[in-house]
Amino acid sequence: MAEILGIGLTHAPTLARPDGDGELALKRTLKNNDRVPPEMKNPSNWPEPMRIEFGEDEGLASSRVLRERMVAGFRKLRAELDAFRPDFIVIWGDDQYENFREDIIPPFCVLAYDEMDCQPFAGRDGATRANVWNEPGDKHFVYPGHKEGARALASGLIDNGVDMAYAYQPLHQPGLGHAILNTLLFLDYDRTGLNYPVVPFLVNCYGSRVIRNRGGSTEYSTEPDPPGPSPKRCMEVGAATARVLRESPWRVALIGSSSWSHAFLTEKNYWLWPDIESDRARFEELAAGDYDAWRRLTTPQIEDAGQQELLNWMCLAGAMSELERKPEIVDWYETYIFNSNKCLAVFK
Repeated sequence: MAEILGIGLTHAPTLARPDGDGELALKRTLKNNDRVPPEMKNPSNWPEPMRIEFGEDEGLASSRVLRERMVAGFRKLRAELDAFRPDFIVIWGDDQYENFREDIIPPFCVLAYDEMDCQPFAGRDGATRANVWNEPGDKHFVYPGHKEGARALASGLIDNGVDMAYAYQPLHQPGLGHAILNTLLFLDYDRTGLNYPVVPFLVNCYGSRVIRNRGGSTEYSTEPDPPGPSPKRCMEVGAATARVLRESPWRVALIGSSSWSHAFLTEKNYWLWPDIESDRARFEELAAGDYDAWRRLTTPQIEDAGQQELLNWMCLAGAMSELERKPEIVDWYETYIFNSNKCLAVFK
């Protein structure tokens, strides 16, 4: 019987950028989002913890604290991964109008690629996108796939009643979208190399906004898209994944990658800060191993809280529930100004 390790982390783009490079999501929202009421652009009207976190330096000191904590957590998760020595890793991540667009939006899709050649820092017109590692835009990161494992997983899921989509080559996104790619970059934050074969498992987290918003905060249409899979369905898919891989010959690390509530999806907070209260409730349920509470959540609840990307963690939680695992919390970071609350955990 196979061995399985569970890991939950964030793929927040903020952590790939240098501190103070002007890419703070809150600053972009204040500048570019015309839906924010004028009075809410005045920090005096923000919640007190938000004003404190923003400080007199527009969040620069806070960004350093966030990075220090997250990097320490990434190193702990990498140590767990190396100690486990997986034959391959499966990563649940959202496709944010990257590989899947108007021509097809699958609820889930297993990517059975031979390898993934990525240039995460290639900007427009040959420019290099600023990054904390000072790596050039023309640098290639090549990750091996595990086609045999991906095929077996997709086949097993179909046998378990999950009508699973799969792909052997990219559609619109060369390499990998940011949810999967940032996960790999952060697990190799110290650039010692990460050579474990990868099976990306994409989830349509953005549902009613995936085409309308084209993966971002700007609405390009007033017509909503069909919803993404429900929390319950994500947990069922995660549980089926655990059952399939438990009977396989491989050691597999299952990774759920996302931050939680996102400010730019949280209309009730004027798109300025995430749903702190709802995320706290989800965190307390997770820490207690109360997976049934997550199964009872509805899509409208998830969308109201801006927790769309939490569906990646729902898949992981479903797998860990099937294996009767509770999490060891590595870190829980609440923030008003860095777009999303962040959790790091390991399930052994």
